[in-house]
Amino acid sequence: MTSRRRFLTSASGTALAAQLPSCASLPVRDCIDAHVHVWTADTARYPLASGFTKADMKPASFTPEELFAHCKPEGVNRIVLIQMSYYQTDNRYMLDMIAAHPGVFSGVAIIDENAPDVRGRMRALKAQGVRGFRLYSKGGDITSWLSSPGMREMWTVAADENLNICLLINPEALGPVSRMCAQYPRTPVVIDHFARLGMSAPVDRAGLDRLLHLSKYPFVTVKTSAFYALGKKQPPYLDLAPMIRACRDKFGAERLMWASDCPFQVDPGHTYHDSIALIRDRLDFLTWSDKAALLRGTAERVFFSSPA
Repeated sequence: MTSRRRFLTSASGTALAAQLPSCASLPVRDCIDAHVHVWTADTARYPLASGFTKADMKPASFTPEELFAHCKPEGVNRIVLIQMSYYQTDNRYMLDMIAAHPGVFSGVAIIDENAPDVRGRMRALKAQGVRGFRLYSKGGDITSWLSSPGMREMWTVAADENLNICLLINPEALGPVSRMCAQYPRTPVVIDHFARLGMSAPVDRAGLDRLLHLSKYPFVTVKTSAFYALGKKQPPYLDLAPMIRACRDKFGAERLMWASDCPFQVDPGHTYHDSIALIRDRLDFLTWSDKAALLRGTAERVFFSSPA
């Protein structure tokens, strides 16, 4: 399969969208959920990281089998697993689930960027099915965090290995992230959950414009996800339509991917169906090819194609 790097440099956004299957021909069972967390109640085999207890695990478990009960009825058979914070840098449970379900999962790991041999650890995880690395600030100055030596090494290796830097950030981090994208223009970057616009306050135009500004960097993609946590936080989530449309218009559908953020999307008052239905059924401005990109094509290219 053509690598993402060659694809983006050899085709315009319009040409890329034309090569994706239309939703009319897209088998519903081929959809991809680009953001799910899994964990197990077996804390003897998979211990929790320091600072976490079983009381923090809500629900007590969310295994692949529990996930499949939600996603398979909606035609979602491939999933991107995001390392759960309960385990921090111990990625073993996620890696074991990738190995146990060949072809079903891709992974986004967490590593300590300040530990030795960043490149070696990233390459070792790549060999086990990891296609991205999750970064999130634990507070403090965002610019200083992003400009640390270990962080810069991660962005360099990600470019060299065609791996994704997956950012869980708040809107105020979009400026510093834009500067990193300018310094590392070949590094693939994924913005989780619209940079959480609309999580703590209504979506504001200034914040949205900062997100849309990232469209100037061709290796940036955005997850249209975590609908349960944004805007009015109520299904059918139609209040998020203007933000989704603005992102489609600026990035192009081929740089957007739908994701549920399970298990949190199936908390009381929300369902898996409500999440995928917003993209699949409820937004009349999305074309068939737009839906094909959001529900499969982008995530397949970003997380399931063979890395260079």
